[in-house]
Amino acid sequence: MSFSSYKEIGAVLKEFQITYTEDNFMGEVEFSISDYFREDLQTVMQDGVPNASEFSICENLIYPVLKEVWKCYRHKFVLWGHKSLTYDENLSGFPEYILAKRSPLGKVLFDRPYFLLVEAKQDKFEEGWAQCLAEMVAAQKLNNDLKITIFGIVSNGDRWQFGKLEADLFTRNQTFYTIQELDKLFMAVNYVFQQCEVQLIELVAV
Repeated sequence: MSFSSYKEIGAVLKEFQITYTEDNFMGEVEFSISDYFREDLQTVMQDGVPNASEFSICENLIYPVLKEVWKCYRHKFVLWGHKSLTYDENLSGFPEYILAKRSPLGKVLFDRPYFLLVEAKQDKFEEGWAQCLAEMVAAQKLNNDLKITIFGIVSNGDRWQFGKLEADLFTRNQTFYTIQELDKLFMAVNYVFQQCEVQLIELVAV
């Protein structure tokens, strides 16, 4: 059963016995956005058609934001796009984006996943979260149930929603972010990257 087969978050919660809650857990970590990025995004949004298709949204709105933040963490993590993620026959598929630990054997090897992003296709955020949570469960299991917080993002390019999975507790952030408030969005995404880095450092120290 692929991740995209999950259409309701309640079904995922029930199947994997996860408790659902909502809270404003997100922090905001300062991030300096380059003038080039601002101008390029403005050009795309003003003169291009960035939401012409699902692929276009990913390439023009979602990936550029993730990539800009990832560049600050690239020595510790690899940002994978449309990479196969498989735990078993019930948890498999191709998340839009995965942030994973950089393998000591080289960047081409997939290592421990820390957060996943799912596109809210046709603005269907509930379906997006059902898929994203299933992917977060797979990531958790691939980490051999280490006490790692797995982060999830569901976005339609404009609106960005955040969640986290800790053991059997899934928390969905009540406040969402938007690309219209670019500085706040970048601070939220940077917070997720920073939290992943903190966990990575703590695991190495153990």
